Amino acid sequence: MIQQGQQLPTATLSELSGKEMVTHHTDELFANKRVVLFAVPGAFTPTCSEAHLPGYVVLADKIKATGIDIIACVAVNDAFVMHAWGEVHNAKEIMMLSDGDASFTKALGLEMDTASFGGLRSQRYAMVIDHGVVTKLNVEKPGQFEVSNAETVLAALK
Repeated sequence: MIQQGQQLPTATLSELSGKEMVTHHTDELFANKRVVLFAVPGAFTPTCSEAHLPGYVVLADKIKATGIDIIACVAVNDAFVMHAWGEVHNAKEIMMLSDGDASFTKALGLEMDTASFGGLRSQRYAMVIDHGVVTKLNVEKPGQFEVSNAETVLAALK
């Protein structure tokens, strides 16, 4: 599993921007920027939809006011699902990134196998990235939602 102080692995993530599919390379997307990246096991799932994403939507301006350039959400879902989920939650200030093949999630060592329930997914986490280096990493224990929420991340940024 990736640790604080380590360089973020290079991977490709997708985003549906308007009607255009955009491919992002993490080494370029997060270069020379301060980023809050949070991951959810799945778009439209209960905790993710009721608390995790909405918390970041509500606090996006306050998080960015601490010097964060990008707030991004990533999941092992396709870009169309991530885009639709972002629209439902009015997540205009949050990049909704798809790790469709879980390559980024696996490179981080933060994958989990939910078997027939949902296949390979990301663990729930939040990290702060400064110029491509992970400076803060909060990984949730299975079934928990205590350390990756927007309030905890905002408090750590102050």
